[in-house]
Amino acid sequence: MITREEALKLLEEKVSNVNLRKHMLASEVCLKALASKLGGDPEVWGLTGLLHDVSYEDAEKAGDMMLHGEMGARVADERGLPPDAVQAIRAHLGDVPRVTNFDKALYAVDPLTGLIVAAALMHPEKLAGIQAKSVLKRFKDKRFAAGADRDQIRTCSELGIQLSEFVSISLEAMRGIRDELGL
Repeated sequence: MITREEALKLLEEKVSNVNLRKHMLASEVCLKALASKLGGDPEVWGLTGLLHDVSYEDAEKAGDMMLHGEMGARVADERGLPPDAVQAIRAHLGDVPRVTNFDKALYAVDPLTGLIVAAALMHPEKLAGIQAKSVLKRFKDKRFAAGADRDQIRTCSELGIQLSEFVSISLEAMRGIRDELGL
């Protein structure tokens, strides 16, 4: 299986957009935290979060963004991630059924990281000072971070986790790498 160091090197090679890399780092730590809560393997879940958008820019160049899930799944498979991780990457776009908690966690976390980043940017102390209730207040304003699909985030309920707890878990995880995120 690919190591984290190898995954980071792969990101440097394949992902030129710095904000996309930060999103992938945020997804990594959020999934690791969720794995601990849901009985998953934190290492595998984290690597999956780190690699889930590895083919985003390739799909963009190909002119079909829906390809990036399948392309990313192939990369994950080639790098030795287990089948459930490959499936989670494949299912994170919504066009492939989400069956496992792993699938559902990646799907729900994907837009949440962007909402948390946007909310943190509005706070003078960034991630260090923002509270989950502030993120939830921004969640209600559909114009704020409009690209963060609220319905997709709400699917956290399929994991048996209420939205407020889901936001708290993810926010706390992202605080742990606030320097890497520049927040």
